[in-house]
Amino acid sequence: MTSKVKGRHSKAIHGGLDSAAHQGAVSVPIYQTSTFAFPSAEEGAARFAGTSQGPIYTRLGNPTIAALEECVARLEGGCGAIGTATGMAAVSTVFLALLKQGDHVVGTHPLYGPSRGLLEKYFSRLGVTSTFVAAADSTALAAAIRPETKMVYVETPANPNLDLVDLAAAAGAAHQAGVPLVVDNTFAGPHLQRPFEYGADVVLHSLTKSLNGHTDVVAGIVVAREPELLVALTTVARSFGFTMDPHQAWLVLRGIRTLGMRVERAQANAQALAAWLESHPAVEWVRFPGLASHPQYELAKRQMDGPGSVIAFELRGGVEAGRRLMNSVKVITLAVSLGGIESLIEHPASMTHSTVPREEQLRQGITPGLVRLAVGCEDLVDLRDDLDQALALVETALPSTAR
Repeated sequence: MTSKVKGRHSKAIHGGLDSAAHQGAVSVPIYQTSTFAFPSAEEGAARFAGTSQGPIYTRLGNPTIAALEECVARLEGGCGAIGTATGMAAVSTVFLALLKQGDHVVGTHPLYGPSRGLLEKYFSRLGVTSTFVAAADSTALAAAIRPETKMVYVETPANPNLDLVDLAAAAGAAHQAGVPLVVDNTFAGPHLQRPFEYGADVVLHSLTKSLNGHTDVVAGIVVAREPELLVALTTVARSFGFTMDPHQAWLVLRGIRTLGMRVERAQANAQALAAWLESHPAVEWVRFPGLASHPQYELAKRQMDGPGSVIAFELRGGVEAGRRLMNSVKVITLAVSLGGIESLIEHPASMTHSTVPREEQLRQGITPGLVRLAVGCEDLVDLRDDLDQALALVETALPSTAR
């Protein structure tokens, strides 16, 4: 890829592609092979010694996967990346590479449920402890750091209530303690937010979401700011077998080519729908970083290039109203995930965050009636009409006192 490419759309379209290295191919080929032939015994030894960069074995590196890694690293502004089989493999890679017995992690809540569960259920067995503070409370985050803290781990916007972490403040607190800041950037993606610009040391993604964008593959990636961190992360991913396969990589890379166009279309839909929902009589409240009513609206404008396409809202009537809504939509799909071209709706308390105890859900702002709407690229009129008819059915079931 030419170093002259500077724009975000251009980086997504051309990132990772060197046609001369692939016999002139304009699309990176799928190198569907488990192993690679060496031209000589000496070259094979050199590759294993690390003095030659040629491929050895797909678990250890593959040209298709390398193209994806280069592309995402360029989009994020990191020195390099390691692709993983799933988003959780990316999270596991980070924890295994950077934590050891006796270490402590400061995390923010709410947080993707399995990420927190990995620390509390599994890494706790290895002697790693963790403390979680409200995503929006930078003071509490700094105060939670102690001598044995070895990582600050944040997700912003937070899943599912869209609280924001002040990345510059989090990086300042982490670096003052001499520890890395790790950011899960899945919700915003590099088209809208680049945590390295605010001091992050490691950025990870579930590539399943907006970077792939077509709801047809699961994958993850970890991007490092500095080469030393990249080596540590890559060693763990390869040693534990967390790495992806070339067909996964090709699918994600194909999706990335339209990243900006998809993200901007879905975001425009979400902005309009959030404003419309906020004025709807059946809706109790709406949380969306693009609305002035979001308590961190100014922070969103400062550290993001757009509010994204996920809306959190609560209906008058709570859980039952939400259930009726989700069972009544016809264009929007009742399913978990986000960032695809189609709109998805789900109930976090009983679905994505169902393993979080009820009291802890409430402490994190995951209310019983919270609905998460991941807006896609359909025509706005169809999405609004679909929600309108579904909300009309919700209203008819509400007690008169709640209308």
